[in-house]
Amino acid sequence: MSRPAAARSNSIAIAALLGGAAAIGTSALFVKVSETGPVSTAFWRVFLALPILYAWTRIDQHRSTDPVTRGNLRLMLLAGFFFAGDLAVWHWSIVLTSVANATLLANCAPIFVTLAAWLMFRRRPRALFIAGLALAMLGMALLLRGDFTHGERALLGDALGIITAMFYAAYQLTVTRARQHTSTSSIMAVSGTITALILLPLALASGERFVPLTAHGWLLLVGLALIAQAAGQSLIAYAMAHLSATFSSVGLLLQPVIAAALAWMLLGEVLTPLSIAGAMLVLLGIRIAHSADRES
Repeated sequence: MSRPAAARSNSIAIAALLGGAAAIGTSALFVKVSETGPVSTAFWRVFLALPILYAWTRIDQHRSTDPVTRGNLRLMLLAGFFFAGDLAVWHWSIVLTSVANATLLANCAPIFVTLAAWLMFRRRPRALFIAGLALAMLGMALLLRGDFTHGERALLGDALGIITAMFYAAYQLTVTRARQHTSTSSIMAVSGTITALILLPLALASGERFVPLTAHGWLLLVGLALIAQAAGQSLIAYAMAHLSATFSSVGLLLQPVIAAALAWMLLGEVLTPLSIAGAMLVLLGIRIAHSADRES
């Protein structure tokens, strides 16, 4: 590929990453006002997007000559498992704590992506990475301290946000590896099917409301499926094929910014000065940590 073509491809991938992050940034708002329970909302989010994803796969089939190998199929199944964990835990986090905190803590995935790469490839972290990690941890501590005044419910939501980041880091690494030899459409369709199959029994067993009460409730679920799942996740999966996992994780930091802005404008959620300071430290710490990782 020529240098101009490579630059153009890279620009498209970055645009896809930012567009996907912006689309997913709206998802917490949909979850917060959903008429169904957290896990049920996660199921409908994925299930309602599947027809679009499979249609995309069918259209994309004539472009791809690479067969889906057994190894790649295992990766897609694994991605579906990790994404199911990510959605189930994160949706509960959104319900229990603020949209801003749930989204920000979930986006600490870059820290776990880098730590996982270190453990798998035996790369010792640089001092700058440790400094960024410490800064992010300090920011998390400030966020958690701010939620002590809101009781155990908010603290549990914050903890679930951090667990979400672990699931999402595993999902990112798996998709990045699978996308090397498999089309984005196939990954999204197959992993989405696995995610839905895992979430359905969990939603039914939870005893939460499974079906919306009104047409407006269905409209919210369709919007979540189209914007966050079909558009957002697909754009991000495409970008991951052309960008490094660490760079992708940094670009996804647009999500908490959009989520916090929408929650402030539409839900009246206001960040305290302590929470704002904590959020800034988390974002800065993640940025420093990944700068160190890219330079290593």
